[in-house]
Amino acid sequence: MTTLTPQKPAIPQPGGDVTPAPEPRPAAPESRPAPEPGPAQDPAWRELVDAVREAGQYPTRSEAESVTRVVLSALGGHVVGDERVDLARALPEEAARAVASQIPATRSLTAAEFVDSVAARIEGATPATARWDVSSVLSVLPSLVGDELVTRILDQLPPGYALLFGRAELTPAA
Repeated sequence: MTTLTPQKPAIPQPGGDVTPAPEPRPAAPESRPAPEPGPAQDPAWRELVDAVREAGQYPTRSEAESVTRVVLSALGGHVVGDERVDLARALPEEAARAVASQIPATRSLTAAEFVDSVAARIEGATPATARWDVSSVLSVLPSLVGDELVTRILDQLPPGYALLFGRAELTPAA
């Protein structure tokens, strides 16, 4: 006769014998990888958002962050080639994803059309508020990515974008 303890359920065996269940194995200590820093924890992303917040006088960090993502996403569709790669490399990871995740546009937009496209992406935006948003984001890029890269980006965009980056747009004399 086999005596079983209540903690160990019986396992029926062929021939009618009953064997106690094996002792459970102790659980291996759970090893969780350290959480990867998210955009809110990335100091470079925070600096970019803070610069945009200050430039645009946004009341909250959340609003500045949202505008930054929308504008960089829109820009990402219009900057191509080496300039796009270099821009993504120079930006914080979250900003680089916003730029690099966009499919290149099939046609270039004028600066005014670009602003209108941003207005369409921001709930309640008008062309005037979208221009403010675009300028608030793009005007902080030169100090972050360098003037040389901004010049290369402007060289591939249609005329009119320089003002959005906080630069005067000089035209050659006729």
